[in-house]
Amino acid sequence: MSKYILISHPLCPYVQRAAISLIEKDLAFERVDIDLANKPDWFLQISPLGKTPVLVVDGKAVFESAVICEYLDETTPSKMHPEEALERAMHRSWIEFASATLNSIAGFYNATDERALAIKVAELQGRFSILESHLGAGPYFAGDHFCMVDAAFAPVFPYLEVFEQIADFAFFAYLPKLTAWRSALQKRASVRSAAHENYAALLQEFLRARGSALSRRMQ
Repeated sequence: MSKYILISHPLCPYVQRAAISLIEKDLAFERVDIDLANKPDWFLQISPLGKTPVLVVDGKAVFESAVICEYLDETTPSKMHPEEALERAMHRSWIEFASATLNSIAGFYNATDERALAIKVAELQGRFSILESHLGAGPYFAGDHFCMVDAAFAPVFPYLEVFEQIADFAFFAYLPKLTAWRSALQKRASVRSAAHENYAALLQEFLRARGSALSRRMQ
């Protein structure tokens, strides 16, 4: 059996994707957190982009969360991707949409003033409306089967839970399917286990230090 070591950072949403895949597949792994503001030399040697996650498999490093998740799905049982090629490609498209949504979230918490913040709120509301129109009966993206799209979007919602404690941004107004999907993902054992145990507190500390419009709302 392969030995897996997941190099991570407590606040990296892409780490959560990889951890969810490992947990869903019941693969034993060691998690090693690093400080991205003070990257150790050994990490830079195995992560050319200097980012987490990195999955070390039998001493060999695989970087980028999408590649890690694809590798795990190709090499282990309990497939999270659909078998049919076109459906699998469509799922990969939605995984890209999830990454774009995480980029919008970063733009949101880094917005320098209230006007920029409002623009990012509208951008996220638009993305969530698009998702609402493509979700089915649930509970997961592909119905009863928890898939890679669920793993990709799961790290989005813990961010929003913290944002909602700061102000009501109405991200989920009139979006019942998205609200139900969010709830189903938050109840999933793999999703709960993938996040750092002090995630909310660490994220709040991180947001306060940004010097952004959202930071000032937290004062």
